[in-house]
Amino acid sequence: MGIVDWFRNRTAQLDAERVSDETVCWAVDRAIALTNPRLKLLPDHHRRLAPAIETMIAFLRTQIQALPAVRPLSQAAWSADPGLRAFFVAPTDVASLLGRADNLRALFDGSPELDEAHLVLGMAFAEQRVFGMALHGDVVQRDVAQTSVSFSDHRTRICDRDQALLRRAIGVQVFEYLVGHALAQIGDERSERQELQGNRSLIRARLRLLQQHGPGLGSMFGEAPAAAAEQARLEAELLENERQLAAIGGGESVLQAELECLQSVLAKPQACLLIEPQQLRLSPMNVVLGPGSSEPAAEVDFAVATLSGTPPMRRAFVIARVARSELPAPRQINFADASRYL
Repeated sequence: MGIVDWFRNRTAQLDAERVSDETVCWAVDRAIALTNPRLKLLPDHHRRLAPAIETMIAFLRTQIQALPAVRPLSQAAWSADPGLRAFFVAPTDVASLLGRADNLRALFDGSPELDEAHLVLGMAFAEQRVFGMALHGDVVQRDVAQTSVSFSDHRTRICDRDQALLRRAIGVQVFEYLVGHALAQIGDERSERQELQGNRSLIRARLRLLQQHGPGLGSMFGEAPAAAAEQARLEAELLENERQLAAIGGGESVLQAELECLQSVLAKPQACLLIEPQQLRLSPMNVVLGPGSSEPAAEVDFAVATLSGTPPMRRAFVIARVARSELPAPRQINFADASRYL
């Protein structure tokens, strides 16, 4: 299976709940397809990659368990959920976000029987030291050093029919991110080897095209995948890239170095990615309050994903449940108004 086929057949998602021989073989084949199909020429490729894959899946299981509990996402829930009030300034911001959720709209459009869906709500998360007033007992203190948190750049790239499918899809995103991390190392750290000069540019082009195609955690937290026409062009370039990789040849030492790099990254996934649960006691103004504070506060739960890629990324996220009825009607183009600008 080529890399384009991989993206077209991602319904066979990586299942972090079971580590069968079938799952390990599936993941080994996909890792090689995404990196360099010629790695299959190495007779010991499966034996060397299988333990790293098993380590990666075990790590993935612990990360999936750290995901926050599902919360309803709606304008009505905003007033009752302190977490949503911390994430969004006003309930209308929730509707605005859902109105831009094209993947969610496509899921509902393609599944008329579906009444609700689950999604990942990713957000930029910032902490800032400020000075303000604090209430300790009945005493108001001024110019107290405090920590204020903010959430912005809300995005909903990943959605699925239910929680189990969504968590499995997140597992695949993590898997793709790790393979992309290995690709970056292959293109950079091994570039000094004379044998690799012939295909270094192909490896880097492959990584660039993968990132633009929307795999991995880029599509979970970052920019949206390319438009349909752009994806068709990228698919053609990826197919040509695979053809060149297959034809370029190269010594066995080059493939051994690439396999070693892939094996190293998959065996140490915690060096590339970490998901940590967070629970903050926040005031209505998103100021972090200590246990001794008598000010009104609420416990807010979410998770923070730290990615060590280039550039590094740190994003907060929650898993949300959205009813079909919460999705705003699609915006209609006013052709009468548009004609005035022609």
